[in-house]
Amino acid sequence: MAYTNQKAWKAIEAHLPEKFHFNENYKPEEEWWNWKGHRAHLDTFRNKNADAKIILLHGVGTNGRQLSLIAGGPLSKLGYETIAIDMPTYGMTQVKKGTVVTYDDWVNLASDYIDEESQKDNRPIFLYGLSAGGMETYHVAAKNKKVKGIIGMTFLDQRKQMVRDETAHDIFMSRVGIPAAGVMRKIGLGGIKIPMKVASKMYTLVNNDDVLQVMLHDKTSAGNLATMTFLDSYGNYQPAMEPEEFDTCPLLLTQPSLDRWTPKFLSIPVLSGLKKADHEIVDLTNGGHYPVEQPALDQLVEAINQFVKKYK
Repeated sequence: MAYTNQKAWKAIEAHLPEKFHFNENYKPEEEWWNWKGHRAHLDTFRNKNADAKIILLHGVGTNGRQLSLIAGGPLSKLGYETIAIDMPTYGMTQVKKGTVVTYDDWVNLASDYIDEESQKDNRPIFLYGLSAGGMETYHVAAKNKKVKGIIGMTFLDQRKQMVRDETAHDIFMSRVGIPAAGVMRKIGLGGIKIPMKVASKMYTLVNNDDVLQVMLHDKTSAGNLATMTFLDSYGNYQPAMEPEEFDTCPLLLTQPSLDRWTPKFLSIPVLSGLKKADHEIVDLTNGGHYPVEQPALDQLVEAINQFVKKYK
């Protein structure tokens, strides 16, 4: 499977400013990387002359192509090499048969891919994550320790009840559903699946109703199903380093100002815990959680550009 013939991302693209549209001369290449039996899909803008690489990590409502549209492609125009990874069960990645994917797999795959890129050359690597991908950049950096900086649309510690209450679909899902996922996993029912839009506030993913409907019906992104095992592992992931000890690299929070799913205060517990790492916040004017609005789109690309320039 490839994105070439997929209609969903093209429908999203139609709602973006013209300069964000792909064409024959400006589009990602599609690559595949084998990881423990999974065939991981990579959306790439390769550039051997780039002096930095940016690896893009999607969340639980998006995929790599959607990140290529708003960040990977625009950053490639600024001279960076960008790679957007589709995590197992999302995008075009093909999951190994008989496997029940965990959030730990997402972190380990990204970490191993950084090792792979690091063996090719010594160019600095930065991570950008949207939504749950933001905290994933932190988890990956804490484990891998090879990245020069991480940029997140959010930094959410799902172990905190406040964060669960605000990001789950409702209080019942937050207080009962997530713990129940752990119980079901323990008694051998971890493979049972529910739509992510039932587990989370997916209806706040994007502030444009037309784009939202496209994404909610896209089984490679917001319309995806999640197993009890994945939900349990995502909600209870233990990082290699807690924020107080994290010293791998600086962090940047790119916070959309009109984000109805993960407002800024939900990321503050992680950022305020950082004692050994520089961190900063850039607000994206007029942007929703998955921003399709200006000037948020331009501000996102420029914030990442300035951050990478500062720390590469």
